[in-house]
Amino acid sequence: MHHLHHFNFAALGVATAFLWILGAAWYSPALFAKPWMSYVGLTREQTANKKRTMLAGMLSSLAMDFVASFMLFHFIVWSGADSFGHGAFVGFIAWLGFVAAPQFPQGIYEGRPAGLFWINAGYWLVGLALVGGLLAVWQ
Repeated sequence: MHHLHHFNFAALGVATAFLWILGAAWYSPALFAKPWMSYVGLTREQTANKKRTMLAGMLSSLAMDFVASFMLFHFIVWSGADSFGHGAFVGFIAWLGFVAAPQFPQGIYEGRPAGLFWINAGYWLVGLALVGGLLAVWQ
């Protein structure tokens, strides 16, 4: 826990905000909103009528993006990553072990399309790799 005394809280804040904004962009109409909605069986009308659910989802996303950034920071410190590439690799390893490994077979069990896996897991791949690089450089 000694490393927490030398932690850059600004880096954690930026990493959290980055993941949250990336998620908003990733699941926006400009990128993957339409195929994602199709895969999960939602219509535009259904999502428009769920403003309370959207607010709760956005707030919980922000909170859990903080948790993900905080945990990835620990992996970065424990690995000794001190460059963007090394930090991005640690983010990739975290994604592979804790996102892709459980989500891939879960999608198969649930009979979900592979495209849904790539949209959801792809967000975390990009996010964890970039945040890992950021945290490694800016710790």
